[in-house]
Amino acid sequence: MSENVGVDIQAQVVVLGAGPGGYTAAFRAADLGLKTVMIERYPTLGGVCLNVGCIPSKALLHTADIINEASEIGHMGVTFSKPEIDLDGLRAGKDKVVKKLTTGLKGMAKQRKIEVVTGVGRFESPNRIAVETADGTVNIGFDNCIIACGSSAVKIPSFPNDDERLVDSTGALELADIPKRMLVVGGGIIGLEMATVYTTLGSEIDIVELQPGLIPGCDRDLVRPLEKRLKKRVNSIMSETSVSGIKPQKNGLKVSFEGKNAPEKDQLYDRVLVAVGRKPNGNMINAGTAGVEVDEHGFISVDQHMRTNVPHIYAIGDVVGGPMLAHKATHEGKVAAEVIAGQSSLFDPMTIPSVAYTDPEIAWMGLTETEAKEKGIAYEKGAFPWAASGRALGIGRSEGMTKLLFEPETKRLLGAGIVGVNAGELIGEAVLALEMGADVEDIGLTIHPHPTLCETVGLAAEMAHGSITDLLPPRKRK
Repeated sequence: MSENVGVDIQAQVVVLGAGPGGYTAAFRAADLGLKTVMIERYPTLGGVCLNVGCIPSKALLHTADIINEASEIGHMGVTFSKPEIDLDGLRAGKDKVVKKLTTGLKGMAKQRKIEVVTGVGRFESPNRIAVETADGTVNIGFDNCIIACGSSAVKIPSFPNDDERLVDSTGALELADIPKRMLVVGGGIIGLEMATVYTTLGSEIDIVELQPGLIPGCDRDLVRPLEKRLKKRVNSIMSETSVSGIKPQKNGLKVSFEGKNAPEKDQLYDRVLVAVGRKPNGNMINAGTAGVEVDEHGFISVDQHMRTNVPHIYAIGDVVGGPMLAHKATHEGKVAAEVIAGQSSLFDPMTIPSVAYTDPEIAWMGLTETEAKEKGIAYEKGAFPWAASGRALGIGRSEGMTKLLFEPETKRLLGAGIVGVNAGELIGEAVLALEMGADVEDIGLTIHPHPTLCETVGLAAEMAHGSITDLLPPRKRK
């Protein structure tokens, strides 16, 4: 047991951070019979994801989807008048969703007898964390610690970051107003999701991206339908272009550009959203005092048991690297708690799926076609265009595609990519198939309900197998 001198609370497990990974780790530890304390700097549990990230953004994206569906149903002989947007009501609706979830977390923590300490926690020693609360310092002693301190939005030092018209994703989700003209810096997932929301609400949107295409790292054939649809709805997409300067003025933010598609003149915007990535918070918790190694970027290295270089201190989520995704953090949190409880557990996923909740959505997992080509990995592909899907045609959204990659010899699934309505809901089948070692016949011979979008997964496998009847088999076409 650790030394109790100067300690206000003693715990078997203390979790630093109450985001999806942190609260999952704390709940699992408590369920396994360990006395658990959770430290969270904000008044509500759930971290960035629940409070100012995944959940509120999806509530707004759902609203945008309904507005867009209503405006595009004219081909079926139905027309709606232009929607009236009550910004206060929209904000309240979003906040209600968030409150329901965070209140639920608070209740579950209480039921599990987890003590929650609200404040900023920093290590004082290998077995103690000092938490600066509203009422003073609380010293927490622990036998084991799980670091779940997350990440923060990257700020560009040369930008006027003190100007309230320059926002990150958190600021954008506050919905302070609907700017007449808005620049989105960064064509990644977060930037495009926010562009989708604001252009639907009536903002004129420009997107600037340093790389040649949107969502760098994602296969171009998956991005293409999104890019085509976005170009009809936003003012401009400036790829291979960067922001060279932002000057605050009374009437807006004056932005200058440089690069391949830079406009000739400086542009004036009511708001600028900076969405160029996130950085880990490893350097903000005084980890060195506990002997935990943190690299120059703020990442903490861990093994498959989520253990740091200090045996009784673990780390999970954004701070340990890999995809900065909530679903990765929750699984890591369970592993850490189970290892502390003495169980044989490790984090060894075959893949971690990614989803862009844009319109259309893009989802992918496992080996990407881009990666396969770059690394010289042999593969066979089956791609099914949604233009041949009765369900996609029925909902007026035939721009999608489902593709599967298989290992040529064993025919086992290597990767999958889907672009189209509800792609994020569909990718789960492919993830399970990969984890279970499914091959092309396992997927193709699985009877999918018709007419559905999920059957495009089975049809893509049939395309690879050559047994497709909904289209000409690829080999016969050749």
